[in-house]
Amino acid sequence: MGIVTSSRRHVWRDFYLWLRHLLWENPYQDWLLATLLMINLLGSIYGYYWYHEQLLATPWYWWPFTPDSPLATTLFTLALFLALGRRESGLLRLVAAIAVMKYGLWAMVIITDFWRAGAAVTPVEAGLWLSHLGMLVEGYLFLRHWPVVPWQLGVIAMWLIINDFVDYGVGLHPYLFLPGQEDLALVTAGAISLAAILYLVLRIKWPSRAGKRGTGNE
Repeated sequence: MGIVTSSRRHVWRDFYLWLRHLLWENPYQDWLLATLLMINLLGSIYGYYWYHEQLLATPWYWWPFTPDSPLATTLFTLALFLALGRRESGLLRLVAAIAVMKYGLWAMVIITDFWRAGAAVTPVEAGLWLSHLGMLVEGYLFLRHWPVVPWQLGVIAMWLIINDFVDYGVGLHPYLFLPGQEDLALVTAGAISLAAILYLVLRIKWPSRAGKRGTGNE
């Protein structure tokens, strides 16, 4: 019995070490990139369907700012595609990671508030919550490996500010689950944007005295 228990412990330890190496230390495995690419692609397609009524009610020139989550996963899909071909864009991958993290966490907050208000936990909302948790996790697992240079920080900060202005200044934020969630949605989006900018500031690679920039500024 003791030998069996010890063997199981070794199996679980080896599995933990393998999973940590894969997800935390080196997620750049082709099979993982391809798997996540397909998941994000399918999620994007479903996301656009989810937003189809709002898109039909929105002027076409605002569409790039309307379906926040599927646009984020579309960007992440493209970033993964380029990573598979080893032709990455430093700016694209940073924008994609920040986008899936921001709108993944934002949606989780809004859905959780919906449940706290007394709504039933149905498979649809539970699936949305879990899928957006996946967006948050995948974004961070890759983002932590990517350096940031000053000009990229400026572009991303501007992109976050513009998106929040369009959502809550123009009023094109995603449809909410309950009346009265507007303030929560606004505060959550603004807080996440600010946190993302501060995180990138801490990660920034400043030019050396010799004028050389860090990697990832392609």
